[in-house]
Amino acid sequence: MTAKTGATATTRPPLAVVSGGTRGIGLAFSRRLVKLGFQVSALYRSDEDGAYEAVRELGPSLNTVRVDLSDGTSVVEAAEAVLAEYGPPAVLVNNAGMNVDRPFLEMSHDDWRRVIDTNLSGVFYLTRALAPAMVASGTAATIVNVGATTGIRPRRNGANYCASKAGLLHLTKCLALELAPRVRVNCLIPGNTETDELVERFNLNDPDARRGMLDEIPQRRIAAPEEIANALEFLVSPNSAYMTGQKLVVDGGQFMW
Repeated sequence: MTAKTGATATTRPPLAVVSGGTRGIGLAFSRRLVKLGFQVSALYRSDEDGAYEAVRELGPSLNTVRVDLSDGTSVVEAAEAVLAEYGPPAVLVNNAGMNVDRPFLEMSHDDWRRVIDTNLSGVFYLTRALAPAMVASGTAATIVNVGATTGIRPRRNGANYCASKAGLLHLTKCLALELAPRVRVNCLIPGNTETDELVERFNLNDPDARRGMLDEIPQRRIAAPEEIANALEFLVSPNSAYMTGQKLVVDGGQFMW
């Protein structure tokens, strides 16, 4: 685990921890939380360039921590470093995830393990490491688990990913029950969102491929990352104070059924 920070402020703003917080939707989350007045600890695994760029862009309000979420020991060490430096988080966003797509009959044990260990076990490890301090802080706190529409409706060639995100939905409910009333826990489920990862995975630079995706979305467009951050802002705000154990789907209507 390594950390980089430019934080020198003498007064501490509330802390938000965002896993996968240096690129894509996670970076939009980090930006929004900084705008809302949080000190953000953005966790990343391999996005070294993105981490440095996030620090440069957001300045002392953001620090980055390199950690492999699939390694429970590494997660505990990273969490202890964050707690020692900044104290208990007011917000935890479990956003990091990975895809290893294969047809089920071709999926190896390693393909299954890598995805489950990151997308589901990683959420357990990080939340387990931070939640005791959040509960003990004596102030209201919020956890937002970032799911996926394929946790609601399955797809081909992604049994590992779909299972991890379906499990995350139920983990959210379990955490909401056990951490109440001090900590609220909800699941934010983005639909197709304009990120480099989505464009590459689905070849969306091809107009035909993009048109095919849009045909499945009633609003006929792909979300901007900032629109998903709008939903996050709601979930961490007092406006959602009576929400816990819920899923919030932001997908242009694609998975309304």
